[in-house]
Amino acid sequence: MNAIVFSFVAFLSTVAGGFFAIRYREHLHTIISFSVGVLLGVTFFDIIPEIFAAAQENNLSVTPALVAVVCGFLFIHILEKLAVIHNAHEDEYADHRHPLVGTIGASGLVFHSLLDGIGIGLGFHVSTHVGLVVAIAVIAHDFCDGLNMVTLMLVNKNTRAKAIKLLVFGAIAPVLGALSTYLFVLPASLLLLYLGFFAGFLLYISASDLLPEAHSKHSSVLMLVLTVLGAAFIFFITRLV
Repeated sequence: MNAIVFSFVAFLSTVAGGFFAIRYREHLHTIISFSVGVLLGVTFFDIIPEIFAAAQENNLSVTPALVAVVCGFLFIHILEKLAVIHNAHEDEYADHRHPLVGTIGASGLVFHSLLDGIGIGLGFHVSTHVGLVVAIAVIAHDFCDGLNMVTLMLVNKNTRAKAIKLLVFGAIAPVLGALSTYLFVLPASLLLLYLGFFAGFLLYISASDLLPEAHSKHSSVLMLVLTVLGAAFIFFITRLV
């Protein structure tokens, strides 16, 4: 039940991000900068330590989970390249913006949101603590997903109505992902693999997508400070929890 509740919050976060992009697109970089720190903090201060702790508790090797981190990173990288997602450099592609490119790119982010929901559900399968931390990362990340879905659609000459329609799909995706995890139960070894994959996924999104976007136009001390504050926020949250 917790997974469903938090996936619904992710739904709201995605919708909020999309409509924020429509209303305040010129002020996005400060929020994205903080989100980068949050995602990096969740990856290194909680998910990866949890992998080591769970591996030790279940007398399992941590190597497969670390391989899964790399696989998760590369999988999302390949997915984005195949989907022609280039939201971090959208100004460089002014001469070839087409509706199909925006739709394919935004659809890739919908799939990201589906993975987010699965991450929440499987996180709660591990423990309430892991589920909560993964949910925090997903909620922060899905705001940016909603933001990027709408941005990709609009800058590639899609209509606002089409952008909102795809945003709705993206918002529903994490709820469907969380619900799907109630249809199966994974053993500890596979849960560790998924946590590793999800850590690689978050690492790629934060370092390769959001970080370049945050500093693409406003490379300032403030943006750097916000990123550090985001990571520090998660560090202290995980220590308190």
